[in-house]
Amino acid sequence: MGLKQTGLGVLLLVLFGSCSAQLPKWRTPNPQHITGSGPVQHTGARLPVQDPVSGVLVNPEDPLSVQLKQVVQGQLKKLTWRFPQAPEKPQQPVVHFEPRQPVSTVSVAADCGQRSVYVEVKKDLFGTGELIDPSALSLGGCAVTGEDSAAQVLIFEAELQLCNSVLRTTAHELVYSFFLHYAPERLGGKPITRTSGATVGIECHYPRLHNVSSNALLPAWIPYASTVTAEERLVFSLRLMTDDWRYERPSNQYFLGDLINIEASVMQYKHVPLRIFVDSCVATATPDTNAAPRYSFIENHGCLVDAKLTGSKSHFLPRVHADKLQFQLEAFVFQQQSNDWMYLTCFLKATLASAPTDAMYKACSFTANRWTTADDDDRVCGCCDTSCGFRAEGLASPVAGPRWEGNLSVGPVRIGEKSPVWRRGGQN
Repeated sequence: MGLKQTGLGVLLLVLFGSCSAQLPKWRTPNPQHITGSGPVQHTGARLPVQDPVSGVLVNPEDPLSVQLKQVVQGQLKKLTWRFPQAPEKPQQPVVHFEPRQPVSTVSVAADCGQRSVYVEVKKDLFGTGELIDPSALSLGGCAVTGEDSAAQVLIFEAELQLCNSVLRTTAHELVYSFFLHYAPERLGGKPITRTSGATVGIECHYPRLHNVSSNALLPAWIPYASTVTAEERLVFSLRLMTDDWRYERPSNQYFLGDLINIEASVMQYKHVPLRIFVDSCVATATPDTNAAPRYSFIENHGCLVDAKLTGSKSHFLPRVHADKLQFQLEAFVFQQQSNDWMYLTCFLKATLASAPTDAMYKACSFTANRWTTADDDDRVCGCCDTSCGFRAEGLASPVAGPRWEGNLSVGPVRIGEKSPVWRRGGQN
């Protein structure tokens, strides 16, 4: 019996020791259970200590608490690197500019005979350098009867009673009226023309008691006026320029036959020289680039096709600076449009200035019946009559930096007409 009680006591002692081992090591000793004035000796559990550097309490037995936040000794160095900023557009000085006024040109003369009328019409009808198509010109429905190729003059000769003439009698005169009609066709099947339609009345006056005379009526012409704003996105710009290419053009009045100076540029970072290209350009009558009428005058990745399609003088100028590309577009208007506004939208691209030109990055003009480049190798223009490949939409530039492509527009632009002057026969 005594042996059993002894064994039970040992078992209870073992269980009590095991429970004591589970007590938390961070328990603060209760002062009521401490007797005596001497130092208290703790066995098993260790109290937290203060780190001499950070001042944080650390449990020496907890490995995670030993990884203290490092305190940097000494003074920190100030960061000098800054993210590069896009260059700011320089302020343009005040430019003294006087808008050009259309210069009238004598292009039609009429002589009235006793039985017939004789009319001469210059093929350069509006004095713009654009020769008209003889089939688009008629005198009261009568076609051209002759042509002086050397003088570039079209000739009409008809009896007074023909060509839908109208006879009017006054108290002192007999008046035969004719109408000279010019209705231009579309250029190259495109929805544009560089000469406007015109209807001019010609009258032959015959005094009943005097010699015959002729007189031509001056048509009324409505002048055009417009303003334009150049839009900039990121580092690209598209601007209308003055005749000397030094400044942005303060006035935006153009007339048929004028050459519109357009400059595309990229404002480059100093450490990344760039070269600008005009990939494509389209003219529309509204800001919507997909609306009709629509005329694409630069396409196929930099081919200025306007000169080939319409015989115009449009062309790229030889490149002087890699970050600028200049071209001239001969002014035109859309046919049969009540709204004469015109918007030009171009897709611009840039590459490293050190990269060579190729079929996808080029600036080609059609001059002297062949394709030439604004840069240094005409061979890149060999595909302008076929296909120069397809541009991968959304393809990022291989070089990190600012945006490398974008669509820009100038407009609205309105093109005015030059007024032809009609003179009486026998006058200079």
